[in-house]
Amino acid sequence: MHNCDSKKTGKILLLFLSIGAGFCFFLGTTFYHLITDRKLPNFQAKKIESAIRGSIYSSDGFLLASSKKIYKAVVNTYNIDPQKKDLFVSLFSIYSKIPRDEIELKLQEKGNVVLSYDIDSKSASYLKQLNIKLNTLNVFRSYEDKNGNIFKYGLSIVESGESRDYLYNDAMEPILGYIYKENDKRITRVTGVKGIERSFNEELKPINDLLMIGKRDIGFNVILNKDSNFQDRIDGYDIISSIPLKLQKKIERLTDKNKIALGAKEILVGIMESKSGKIIALASSARFNPNAITKKDYPALNASAVEYSYEPGSIIKPIIYSILLDKNLISPTENIFLENGRYKLHNFYITDTHKLQSSSVEEILLYSSNIGMAKIAQRLEPQEYYESLQAFGFGKQTGIDLLYEKNGTIPDIRRFRSEVYKATVSYGYGLRTTFMQMLKGYNTIVNHGIAYNPYIVEYLQDPQQIRYKLKHQEPLRILSDKTAMEVKNTLIKVVKEGTGRSAQVKGLTIGGKTGTAHIAQGGKYVRKYNSSFFGFVSDAKGNEYTIGISVFEPNEIEAYFASTTAVPLFKEVVELLVKENYLYPSQ
Repeated sequence: MHNCDSKKTGKILLLFLSIGAGFCFFLGTTFYHLITDRKLPNFQAKKIESAIRGSIYSSDGFLLASSKKIYKAVVNTYNIDPQKKDLFVSLFSIYSKIPRDEIELKLQEKGNVVLSYDIDSKSASYLKQLNIKLNTLNVFRSYEDKNGNIFKYGLSIVESGESRDYLYNDAMEPILGYIYKENDKRITRVTGVKGIERSFNEELKPINDLLMIGKRDIGFNVILNKDSNFQDRIDGYDIISSIPLKLQKKIERLTDKNKIALGAKEILVGIMESKSGKIIALASSARFNPNAITKKDYPALNASAVEYSYEPGSIIKPIIYSILLDKNLISPTENIFLENGRYKLHNFYITDTHKLQSSSVEEILLYSSNIGMAKIAQRLEPQEYYESLQAFGFGKQTGIDLLYEKNGTIPDIRRFRSEVYKATVSYGYGLRTTFMQMLKGYNTIVNHGIAYNPYIVEYLQDPQQIRYKLKHQEPLRILSDKTAMEVKNTLIKVVKEGTGRSAQVKGLTIGGKTGTAHIAQGGKYVRKYNSSFFGFVSDAKGNEYTIGISVFEPNEIEAYFASTTAVPLFKEVVELLVKENYLYPSQ
């Protein structure tokens, strides 16, 4: 009996001790949680949405270059419930169109894993919707790392940068330009390297990224209220070119066709609105696709119209002629002895293609006499020769809105003390000009002696689609109106009676000058040529355009004279302008 009571007492005591131990454990646990930080998930969220680079449009509304966002999909493998990993892989593969085996391979890594770096906006939107579904299906779980931090992340779709698309491949290259990618902290940005992309890089650059900071909802979205921070997204300005794509593409096809037919290294065509300096076409046969630049494209990356200088040859003659006429140093009817086509100046021989005994000053231009130009150029004093070339824009940039423009070179003022230098410069040797300088120079003659800076961008457009017309430098008078009209009429005679006869188009007024220049290599002139025709066309309705054609290194055996290379192309360009309703021939 006594033994039985002892056992009962022991059991009761053990029960009380267990209850007491349990109570002590409860108190200890409660006290521990009171004095230590609670490991709660982060309820704050931050959203950043990058602004993108502005677009480039042609004047006829075609989108030439635009940026689009690309995204990356990131998931933390520790947050995927192992029991639902297969479900995650299946759904992500369906939404992203990435094969299952690729996803499974990437998920073998531990921690944050990037499943794709190149997701377009549409797919990114779908994947964000998928993230909500996966959360609803409890695919993701909380995880505590070795430092005691608890985190739970879903499928993160975040920006990885922007890509630049050129929708018409090589159209308007190289003046449109191209970009390169650079890392900007968390994402990849693009920046302009050449052409419009570089000249207007600051205007095109994104202005302001979207920023949202505040408490999050269950779908990890920022809740916007008075306690949240918000900064709106502002993309870069759009650029509106002065060049219509439809015309440009057709001119480019002409340059391509003629390049092959003439065996030329490159062909340039420029068309300027005479009364404004606005470029409506600037086409080269040396183009590249900025979406996929290869090593063979490197020579075409530079815009030859502004970055290549060359000895112009006889196309300089109307410029020198107009300078002499403006200074009353010549009279168009004055007779000049032309030495029967061969003239010795000191120890230097000058020859003419058309061997004439004599001609009027105006006929010197009509028949492109080197001897005649050499003789009348001697009437210019060194100072006025040098300063007049500078006034026309030679030896300095034209002011066109393209970077890396070359100055070209004119001889030092002291060189003009030499009769030989005065002579050679008068027919286009001993100085170097760019295609754009010649186009601007001719436009000065065509437009009543007033020089306009050429331009290829007309408007900036803000994110609200409001356009701002760009201001350009005020035009300058270089020649008197009387002189310009006299030279212009002589250029018309060159086409009617002289070396440019094959440029005529019925019902239009056309004037211009041919030039075929030897190319110097290794200090001496070789059997290679650049041939050009610069001039203008106008109709009875007042439409007028200054046009330049340069054919660089055509086949020197079959056809290299400007009259058989540049002039026929000039005519094709004029006929295209008629077809596209830029010109209206009189009946």
